[in-house]
Amino acid sequence: MHPAGAFHVEDRARLLAFLAEHSFVTLCASVGGRPFVVQAPVVVRDLGADGLFLDFHLSRMNAVARAVVTGFSAIALASGPHAYVSPDWYRTDDQVPTWNYVGVEAEGFVTPLSDAETIQLLDDLSAQEEARLAPKPVWTRDKMTPARFDALLRGIVGARLHVERLEGTFKLGQNKREAERAGVIAALGDHPVAGWMRDEG
Repeated sequence: MHPAGAFHVEDRARLLAFLAEHSFVTLCASVGGRPFVVQAPVVVRDLGADGLFLDFHLSRMNAVARAVVTGFSAIALASGPHAYVSPDWYRTDDQVPTWNYVGVEAEGFVTPLSDAETIQLLDDLSAQEEARLAPKPVWTRDKMTPARFDALLRGIVGARLHVERLEGTFKLGQNKREAERAGVIAALGDHPVAGWMRDEG
């Protein structure tokens, strides 16, 4: 996360909404002394006092999948829109190029899901993503033959990240004067970062 406090976000509801919207995350882990990066879609499970979890699945062929059984520490990064910011856009002197972006980190320990939990994850994940495609008719696994589903199920590993740290960086020029931010917003036009900057202002 960016060290500047001006960009730091701790509002839990806001961070969880961001994770739900940007559900395809990058997982970073050190397994057996080697760094690994994997990408996976997640389902956020906020169980209040019982904990916050990110459920995901990996192909059994994935190098990290074998380590799920014993568990490992990991960080999941959900990335949002980003944009290069030219110093000219501030319309003031002595500025430098920078990058505006939004992202949320969830850090914790990864453990395996049971078969039943993995099936529930797959159902919840498809429901989550199919909902984004409305008014398309929703796909569900009852459109598959049970034998085919079971065969594919054997090819994946379900996992759960037990979130111990959740924080975000919304770096959107909050450290700049209003006129400088307005110049960047105007220059970005309809870029999504401009919308985020307006909302953050």
